Amino acid sequence: MLAPGQKVRVKLDWPETRGPCHIRTPHYLRGELGMVVRHLGNRPLYHIAFDLAGVWHEGESGDEILVELYEHWLEPA
Repeated sequence: MLAPGQKVRVKLDWPETRGPCHIRTPHYLRGELGMVVRHLGNRPLYHIAFDLAGVWHEGESGDEILVELYEHWLEPA
């Protein structure tokens, strides 16, 4: 289980190129660094915070994106 405050990277993977599948992970976050905010219940699902400027190259210091991601998409950074 991942811990709050832990740095993680979203896997740079494209399973949709291997055939039909359901994906909830945004393309723009693949390969990006983020931080675990919280574990969401009994599922392997987490809130992950990303620096807005690091992802979109805009915004102000401290702005962030908060996304729900499944653990199998995350690896320790």
